[in-house]
Amino acid sequence: MNFKINIETIKTQESQYSRILIEASLDPLITINPNGKIMDVNEATVTITGLNRDVLINSDFFNYFTEQQKARKVYQQVFEKGSVADSPLTVKHKNGKLTNVLFNGSVYKDDKGNIVGVVIVVRDVMDQKKIAVQFEEARVFAELATEIAEEAKINAESATIIAENAVKAKQQFLSNMSHEIRTPMNAIIGFTKVVLKTELTPKQKEYLNAIKMSGDALIVLINDILDLAKVDAGKMTFEKIPFKMKSSISAMLHLFETKIQEKNLKLITEYDSKIPDVLVGDPVRLHQIILNLVSNAVKFTIKGKITVSVHLLHEDEDKVIIQFAVIDTGIGISEEKIEKIFENFQQASSGTSRLYGGTGLGLAIVKQLVEPQGGSICVKSNINEGSTFSFTLSFQKTNADAELENQLVELDTEIKNIKVLVVEDIPLNQLLMKTLLDDFGFSRDIAENGKIAIEKLKENDYDIILMDLQMPEMNGFEATEYIRKTMNSKIPIIALTADVTTVDLAKCKAVGMNDYLAKPINERLLYSKIVGILKKPKLATLTAKLNENLEENNPKDAKIKYIDLVYLNQLTKSNPTLMMEMISLYLVQTPPLISAIKQSLEEENWQLLSAAAHKMIPSFAIMGMSPNFENIAKKIQEFAIAQDKSTGIDNLVMQLEAICIQACQELQEEFNILKNTI
Repeated sequence: MNFKINIETIKTQESQYSRILIEASLDPLITINPNGKIMDVNEATVTITGLNRDVLINSDFFNYFTEQQKARKVYQQVFEKGSVADSPLTVKHKNGKLTNVLFNGSVYKDDKGNIVGVVIVVRDVMDQKKIAVQFEEARVFAELATEIAEEAKINAESATIIAENAVKAKQQFLSNMSHEIRTPMNAIIGFTKVVLKTELTPKQKEYLNAIKMSGDALIVLINDILDLAKVDAGKMTFEKIPFKMKSSISAMLHLFETKIQEKNLKLITEYDSKIPDVLVGDPVRLHQIILNLVSNAVKFTIKGKITVSVHLLHEDEDKVIIQFAVIDTGIGISEEKIEKIFENFQQASSGTSRLYGGTGLGLAIVKQLVEPQGGSICVKSNINEGSTFSFTLSFQKTNADAELENQLVELDTEIKNIKVLVVEDIPLNQLLMKTLLDDFGFSRDIAENGKIAIEKLKENDYDIILMDLQMPEMNGFEATEYIRKTMNSKIPIIALTADVTTVDLAKCKAVGMNDYLAKPINERLLYSKIVGILKKPKLATLTAKLNENLEENNPKDAKIKYIDLVYLNQLTKSNPTLMMEMISLYLVQTPPLISAIKQSLEEENWQLLSAAAHKMIPSFAIMGMSPNFENIAKKIQEFAIAQDKSTGIDNLVMQLEAICIQACQELQEEFNILKNTI
């Protein structure tokens, strides 16, 4: 009796032990009878289907797969062969979620050797596929996905192409919008400069300067907002030019006079007399910051006053640190909203936009303009009492003269005998170019499009062509290509473009253009480029003087650098050790990636080529390299995905190699400089 009890106890324990092992399995385990009905399941099966055990048992096993016929076929193979391994299927969850699995099964028999059913093990491979993709990105030389993951990988790559096409469409839209907005701004700013050269009363000149500064700030704003990639990457650039801060800020604040009077407010300016007259910095960015803050104050102040204060915090031999503050007596900001006030599209309340207007983007732009220059910004506010927005920036001291506006007229009075062909389709811009060239003392002809320009060029002699890029009939690229290849003319051509966000400088160079100018046209830069390209002996002294004054921070003969560590410096919070570490990683990573790209292209290993090009892309923005270089890597990846070798991919790979070699050389120099500072 005791022996029988012990045997039953042992069997019970063994059964319990087996059950524990089965339930411990992360893979669904299922037993099925010859009719395809489920006899038993473990907890993992409940999880993958979303159905409890009572529902599953005695149900049709094949109901839980997206391809029931395929599941039945595999099930039949188990009976025919005795077992099946790693057959891919897809399991349906009750909420619609699909899980890719591997089907493994074998028959089981009774004591007499009769087949009584099938034991199924279903292996969830969803996580395995994700790991495979991550592993592929992390290790360029690793094996690519298995046959099971291949279909998903192809789908993912197709989705990537669709997404990239969508990004291109967005960029084209932004490009077109930029062109449409900048075209009237070109005329507004250009004619304002022209009027400033005429006889004016002091008040008229003051107001016109305010219009010009507002236009300049708007152009910068257009550039930054439309070029979203640049804003997201934190790659905005800042000028370093001499300017008179007091008169500059005073002129800008005149923009608010009408609005201040309409709301019966007072605008008070407090300016520290100890601040040097001329400083080196980016006046347009400074205007943009203050303009946004004052505009914000005017918008939210119903009564009282707005104070703009500028105070000297620190001064040494080389630089000054200045604190700017905009103080209002407006509606104020609640404490819980202050932390988010500098985020994109954030306002103090959901009704703010409805009551006061605006997008909530102004303060976010302010922060993006202050912090990359090494400054800081903060806000203090009390509800119904007002707000104080303050920020600090440093500026270099200089003995340079900031009054350059009227020097050009004096310099060009002796310049004669230059004949210019202006190719421009917009009448307002035609009039502006006529006015500017007349002021230079140059003769000029106007052509409405590329076809007319070619006819004029056949009939007349010109020293230089100013060529708009976007025109009807024949655009600037087509006209230039015809002039170079069909007419075999070497006449200098300067491209004029309002499309500064996506201008293809490589294409300008490829068709034979000598240089380019962005609209709105800076007349001093236009003059400098014309005389610089023509290189007439009698202009040499004047050109050198003009370039010395206007381009001392960007010499014409300076070697173009491929890297810009402003973003890396911001990213690492100016930590030289961390900067050296990131530069070192780039120097170690890049040469093997280039080798992998070249080798995989030679062997037509498209998957490896795509993975290697993809791995390079993030490093361009980190090292401050041009988006044009990043686009080369993206194009290589696109061609690799399409397995297309006939579209110039060899040339793109050569370009990428040359770019990365120079970037590595420049980064090695920066690395050595940083090393010496520690």
